[in-house]
Amino acid sequence: MTPIARAAGRLLNNGRNDGPPDLDELWRDFNRKLSGMFGGKPGGPSGPTGTGGGAPDMKGAGIGAGLIAGVVVLGWLASGFFIVQEGQQGVITSFGKYSKTVEAGFQWRLPYPFQAHEIQPVSQLRQVEVGRPSVVAATGLRDSSMLTQDENIVDIRFTVQFTIRDLRDFLFENRDPEQAVLLAAESAVREIVGKNTMDSVLYEQRDAIATDLVKSIQAQLDRLKAGIQIKNVNVQSVQPPEQVQAAFEDAFKANANREQLKNEAQAYANDVIPRARGESDKLREQAEGYRARVIATAEGDAQRFKSVLTEYQKAPQVTRDRLYIDAMQQVYSNVSKVMVDSRTGSNMLYLPLDKLLQQGNGSVTVSTPQASTAAEPTSLPSANDLRSRDNQRSRDGR
Repeated sequence: MTPIARAAGRLLNNGRNDGPPDLDELWRDFNRKLSGMFGGKPGGPSGPTGTGGGAPDMKGAGIGAGLIAGVVVLGWLASGFFIVQEGQQGVITSFGKYSKTVEAGFQWRLPYPFQAHEIQPVSQLRQVEVGRPSVVAATGLRDSSMLTQDENIVDIRFTVQFTIRDLRDFLFENRDPEQAVLLAAESAVREIVGKNTMDSVLYEQRDAIATDLVKSIQAQLDRLKAGIQIKNVNVQSVQPPEQVQAAFEDAFKANANREQLKNEAQAYANDVIPRARGESDKLREQAEGYRARVIATAEGDAQRFKSVLTEYQKAPQVTRDRLYIDAMQQVYSNVSKVMVDSRTGSNMLYLPLDKLLQQGNGSVTVSTPQASTAAEPTSLPSANDLRSRDNQRSRDGR
């Protein structure tokens, strides 16, 4: 400020120096403080106006300016520090060109304008929706409608979930990576739906279509070097156009009833057929057992007959008596009657009642002895009788 301006200011303030301090005063005060801090000598009063002030100490001013410059430089260098959180990655660029990718932690780069950085969450699951409900004016159909192999129209909507695989490719290889995912998904779904029939898209291959979409979208993004990893495709809605939706629902119900009846018939067949096979195997085994038993019995009887025939040929009368006795024993062993010979002349009879009760289940029938005539005296066999018996044996032996 010039001396004339200062004089005018003092006149306006009635001779008092109450106005705001000018820049020269502030500069002189600052120099005095710096001189006092660094050992400089304060200036004495000078100037024609009689105001207090001193000549600035150039050495102290230089030190102060250097200190200020150092603080500014330190602040400028400190601006290059940045922190990358867990699940994130950072990209450092030098004059706008890619330099390197840094992981989570405390990082440093050259300050602006030499280098810059950008941080992106690489583990965050992002998603885009495919199949907008807006109607295309040219066709009158929705944007999500597409043509199947059998020339039907289906409306399909789904979401694509993805993460960042390579941050450099994600930021520098494509202008809009999410738009690239959307376009790749639309291209892939139209290609896959165009290779399948209407029933396959609606009912049969719905889960397989989602798997094929993941592979096709990933292949296209890899060709574009988008740096994106497709995680999942969620098919939200697959339906025919609204004009024919009722007819498709009726057809779907008919197919469901057909499958239900088919499953019931299959369940009945699975229940009846094994039981029939089991019965047939049982009858077959019983027949085999009966055949084996009959054959074994017949063979045994034949073998026994042969052995008896051999013994009979050796001694016909003895064999005949033995056969008679065995037959009678077998017959009488099953009879509960007791035969008592009254010709013995004995008054004491022995009846094995305990054995008879066990054998005949408690029912025993005892025949009343008949009155018999006196026993005829037994006579010794004559010689003619013995001779005739021997002759008979010899004839039987022949």
